[in-house]
Amino acid sequence: MAQSSENRKIDLLKNMSDILPIFHESFNDSNIQVVSRKDDPCKNYLSPNRRDFYKILYFSKGLSVLTIGMNTYYLDHPAIVFLHPNEIVSWKNLGEDAEGYFILFKKKFIESKPILKLAMEQYELFSKSEKNVIQLKNEHIPLFDRWLEEMIGEMKTNDSFTEDRLQTYIQMVMIEGVKVGNFPAPGMVSQEYKYVHDFFQLLEDETSQININNPIKIKTAKEFANSLSIHPNQLNTLLKRHTGQNVSTHIKARLLEETKAMLIQTNLTLQEIGYSIGFADQPNFSQFFKKNIGVSPQTFRKNYQQAAG
Repeated sequence: MAQSSENRKIDLLKNMSDILPIFHESFNDSNIQVVSRKDDPCKNYLSPNRRDFYKILYFSKGLSVLTIGMNTYYLDHPAIVFLHPNEIVSWKNLGEDAEGYFILFKKKFIESKPILKLAMEQYELFSKSEKNVIQLKNEHIPLFDRWLEEMIGEMKTNDSFTEDRLQTYIQMVMIEGVKVGNFPAPGMVSQEYKYVHDFFQLLEDETSQININNPIKIKTAKEFANSLSIHPNQLNTLLKRHTGQNVSTHIKARLLEETKAMLIQTNLTLQEIGYSIGFADQPNFSQFFKKNIGVSPQTFRKNYQQAAG
């Protein structure tokens, strides 16, 4: 297999919302989004892949179980959760009365706001697992509700100062949260969920840096199960229970993500891309892509180039 000079890191697809929506986390052209949970009533959520943005979850009402990495929290009080892009996260709402807000902002947003970046480093809410979750009291809710509604208003204004004002609100949320809240101790996840977590961690490790010089090494359900020291049938059962999809479906979806990124962001040939994701010949790779996406990889690349041009 000929080596290609195109070996740079592939960006995360979360910057390309028109290509492959991942759960509800598609971005528009802005560097930051603020969403009311009333407008986005996500009840059960699992984010198995690393994202390209930071996330603040504000739970003002409702009961839920939140898992961050290998820690789990039963949220029966208002809470604010600060999530680093690399965290594997899941939650389940345990009722119909969930309220609150999501704040999502890209890494490049932080890089352009040195004051915000400094505050994030100072308070360590995104970087220290013991500080990821802040529990609030009901008396604190009106202030945070008002700030989040004002942030949504700022999003609608969308002028040249919008991002500067929004970074100020994020800092106020962090500072006030640390001031009035407390950090609840997490519980450990069950052994069952640990297998789910470890599968997604392994899937990310195996796929996030694949390219012509570093092709995928394991790609079947049996190979993943063997790496996790679990029977393939048991791993399938656990994935179906927690995500509604089996092992092979998750592997396939992740490989398609990386394929799309390579088609769009590199000049790799179809044979080189196919080789990177585990296909020995280009026709089989093209058939795999067309069967799952609906168009050939050549057409997908061409359509994107035309749209971008």
